[in-house]
Amino acid sequence: MAAFRWVRSLGAFGIILMALVDNSVVPTPGSVDLLTVFFAARSRDIWYYYALVSTVGAVLGGYITYRLAAKGGKAALENKVAPVRIEKLYRKFETGGFWSIFIPALLPPPFPLTPFLIAAGAFNYPRTKFLGALALSRGIRYSLIAYLASIYGRHIMRFVNQYYKPILWSSIIFFVGCALFALGAYLRHRHRRAKGPSAGRTLPESPQSSARVA
Repeated sequence: MAAFRWVRSLGAFGIILMALVDNSVVPTPGSVDLLTVFFAARSRDIWYYYALVSTVGAVLGGYITYRLAAKGGKAALENKVAPVRIEKLYRKFETGGFWSIFIPALLPPPFPLTPFLIAAGAFNYPRTKFLGALALSRGIRYSLIAYLASIYGRHIMRFVNQYYKPILWSSIIFFVGCALFALGAYLRHRHRRAKGPSAGRTLPESPQSSARVA
């Protein structure tokens, strides 16, 4: 709670800072939503300003992750995403890259966005399309959150303040469980790949890479 109060004391800069972290490789699910609700509820006449600030921070954080993944290439994806999901992500970007960013960025936590940001960079998805999809989706999401918070936000914050600890511990248990499940799946896949004939299998080339080769 102390950390949240400190970020909250920074105002709009605190939202940008938290959005940068949340949309990077160290996500903090729900943190930006909560800050947006708090500030929009406190300053109802300028709720759109906090929606814009949250969107800008989210796009900057997402772009940093995208660039890091693009520089790291497919190795970045293999290190951050369970191998069993890599081919599924590849097929999604091959058939509908824009929606592969737009929809996950629109969905509320605990749906993970980071794997899709990393995949976009690793598969060399066009930068302008990536930024457009992320900015549009996050803009819609935070505008809706801020607008609703300007009307109902005080009741929401009262509930969060009253039940903060149960919410916090439930979130921690949930995400630790997800992390352990993903780690187990990753280790099982590595063990099977080391023993099976698919040990030499490589990640498929991205559509952009294939076009350049052709």
